[in-house]
Amino acid sequence: MAVPEIRTTNLRLRPFTPDDVDNIRRLWTDPGVRKYLWDDEVISRDEAASAVQKSVELFGRDGLGLWAVFPGEEDPLIGFGGYWFFHEPPELQILYGIAPTHWGRGLAVEVARAMIRYGFEHLRLDQIVGSTDAPNQASRRVMEKAGMKFEKQVDQNGLDTMYYTIVREDFQPDDHSICSGRFRADSALTVPFTWC
Repeated sequence: MAVPEIRTTNLRLRPFTPDDVDNIRRLWTDPGVRKYLWDDEVISRDEAASAVQKSVELFGRDGLGLWAVFPGEEDPLIGFGGYWFFHEPPELQILYGIAPTHWGRGLAVEVARAMIRYGFEHLRLDQIVGSTDAPNQASRRVMEKAGMKFEKQVDQNGLDTMYYTIVREDFQPDDHSICSGRFRADSALTVPFTWC
């Protein structure tokens, strides 16, 4: 399946590769990121490598997984976004995160909007779901600003969890969600596309 590289107004997103393990672990173990993403656990390098490998496999099989987020061509990794299976039974959900040094700039919303657009226009999803721990006000605001609506609040494995959704009929693409990108069938072949 073709693997997309996505460009938004301010960001470049490309699928995780094994070379991202150390950088994504550094981000995922940052206290501000791990608090809600990993329930404050400091994950090992092996756990990060396993998640990256699972993403690579998901892209190969289903065209979805996690993207590394960069502010430019050669800049360091500052975030991640994509789709991941959560809970039991597994449920596909949107996922995003930005390094604390880049918080407050609207970049998480930009990533979420790009992922929502990719979900509807490339994956052909009918509905996109996201969840967060109830105390994570910032993540709730990101989903709301990205056009998602509150659906329910439930106890999920002992955590007070808020669910948000957006359905295809409510999706309104804007000029900032995805400006251009490239579908990569492999590392040697790229085919440009434009969604704006």
